[in-house]
Amino acid sequence: MAIMRLDKFFSSQGIATRREVKKLMDAKAIYVNGEPAHKLDQKIDPQTDEILLRGKRVEYREHLYLMLNKPQGVVSATTDRDCPTVLDLVPPELFRPGLFPAGRLDKDTTGFVLITDDGDFAHRMLAPKSHVPKVYQARINVRFTETQIRQFAEGVVLKDGFVCLPAELKILEDSDQPLVEITLHEGKYHQIKRMVAASGGKVLALHRVKLGGLPLDPNLAPGAMREILHKELVQILGE
Repeated sequence: MAIMRLDKFFSSQGIATRREVKKLMDAKAIYVNGEPAHKLDQKIDPQTDEILLRGKRVEYREHLYLMLNKPQGVVSATTDRDCPTVLDLVPPELFRPGLFPAGRLDKDTTGFVLITDDGDFAHRMLAPKSHVPKVYQARINVRFTETQIRQFAEGVVLKDGFVCLPAELKILEDSDQPLVEITLHEGKYHQIKRMVAASGGKVLALHRVKLGGLPLDPNLAPGAMREILHKELVQILGE
C-alpha cells in the first residue's frame, strides 16, 4: 500500500473531512504510532502505522463492499433528481466517497444490489465474459409449461429478435400467479421482463436473491445493508 497523507486517510475512510481532521488534531484526538498528530499532510502507511482516534484504532480498508436489499421505488444510481437512490440508503457510518452500485435493478425491482468503490471488482463482476450468474424470483401472471421452460434453457428469442443466452427457469410455486426462479448469465435491459413477455406472460414482481454464489442475506430488511466479507466476494466471482 502506498504512503498517504493523514487527512487523505481519514477522508478515504469516510470518517472526517480535512477541516474535521484539523479540529480533531487540535483536540489531541488523533495519535500516530503513540504520538499526537500535528500536520494534515503527515505521511503514514495505512497498513503498518497505528492510527488512533479518541483512543480507538482505525483500521484501513482500501475498498468497501456493501450488500443492499433494495426496496421498490429506489433507483440504482449515484444521483437522481426525482427519486431516492441506493446511495441515499447508505448509513453515515458506512458511507465514503466514490461509492456506486455495481450493476442496476429497475426502480420497481427489489433485492440484492452490490455497492462499492472498487471499480476493478465491479468490472470483473459485470464483464460479459465473466458470466457471473444472477438469480431472481419472479411472480408472473401465467403458468409456464415444459415447452417454455425448455425455451429458457435453449435461449429465449425476444420480440426484437435478440437471442438470449441459455437461462434456468424453475417453478417454485404453482398457482394462478406462479412464483418462478430465473438464473441469468447476462444482463440486458429489462431482460427478465422481456423474456417473460416473449414467452406469453408478464412479470408482476421481481426480486434478486443471489449474485454469483452469494445469496442475499435473509436477515436484511428492505432498505437495509451490511458489509460483504472477503470470503463472500470470492463467492460472487466463483473463484
